Amino acid sequence: MPNAAVSRLVLSKFSEAIVTETARAALQEIGGRTSLGIVFCSPDYRENLEDFLEILQVHAHIPLLVGCSGAGLIGTGAEAERASGFSLLLLHLPATQLHAAVFTENSAPDWEDTDAWRDAAGMPDASAWIMFADPAGLPIEPWLGAWNRAFPGVPCAGGLASGGREADGMFVYRNRELIEGGAIAVGLRGGVEIHTLVSQGCRPIGTALPVTGAEHNLIQTMGSRPAYQVLDEAYQALSDDERQKARGNLFAGLAMREDREDFARGDFLIRNILGADEGSGVVAIGAFPRVGQTVQFQLRDANAADEDLRHLSSQLVADGVTPFASVVFSCGGRGRSLFKTASHDAGVIAEYFSPHASAGFFCNGEIGPVGERTFVHGYTVSVMFLCEPGQDPPRR
Repeated sequence: MPNAAVSRLVLSKFSEAIVTETARAALQEIGGRTSLGIVFCSPDYRENLEDFLEILQVHAHIPLLVGCSGAGLIGTGAEAERASGFSLLLLHLPATQLHAAVFTENSAPDWEDTDAWRDAAGMPDASAWIMFADPAGLPIEPWLGAWNRAFPGVPCAGGLASGGREADGMFVYRNRELIEGGAIAVGLRGGVEIHTLVSQGCRPIGTALPVTGAEHNLIQTMGSRPAYQVLDEAYQALSDDERQKARGNLFAGLAMREDREDFARGDFLIRNILGADEGSGVVAIGAFPRVGQTVQFQLRDANAADEDLRHLSSQLVADGVTPFASVVFSCGGRGRSLFKTASHDAGVIAEYFSPHASAGFFCNGEIGPVGERTFVHGYTVSVMFLCEPGQDPPRR
């Protein structure tokens, strides 16, 4: 029996009748059987969260239901920012084993105990993970660091809950249980081919050079030249219009793979430039570069973000990736505020990939791999594509 997926984007305040109708219709469309439900809801649903989750689980026959709050919701080809409602994805994965692990700050293993993390995850041979976390709870960077050591090279995608300034406006849940200040990792094993796309919304500028001097988060020299000089040359090479847009939108790209001579989009982990000093020649960034690591400065704007997502999408299409479902995690700083138009990311995904069920939300941070490691990003869209098994992995 093949895999199947159905999605629904519902824009309304909580209504028992609407949720029931949606669940029943989705169940009928998917053929009456589900393996996993992923649902994102607006923060105002918290008041009725237990009822909302129970109705979905009962009427859509969902054995495992996971998700979190979102300040904006994403469906197939459409985005709804700052709207009340929910985005639902039902999956029937007859040959896939599933397991949902819950972590909180109090229950998480020691960050350095790799074996304990694999045990706590409950699926040491998972082929992929989908992650949701409360940014006000479990420390995300240490969690992902431990996860990378426990599951090297295993694709992960996810997002940090969003929904408002107050802590109780952000939440994650498993089945009908609210996970206070925690995180959920859903493992998948067998029966489905997973591909990820992480578009960090930048394009490289200037020259890619190896770091020749660094201390902590300070880049002192690149290619034996002051890092400030390299950054300034990249900035000066921009057009007048680009230099205007570059104010506050220049970043550092750290190459995650050194087994190539030429670097392109997707090869860099994008991190903030925290400061630059002409006198000392030092550039401070939001990461810890190592000597020998290639760095190239980056420009982020709407055009670069659009080009980057389209470029990475076209690469996956060229590799023959044809999803039957996807889960989309887009930064709250994208959407209309960046692109000045509605439904950009969802629209591009719908344009490049064959029609498929999709659900997602606008995040407080996006989780996805660059190279062989998983990171939390900003101003990024991270997508997990679920495909029928047997598709060849991307050849890059």
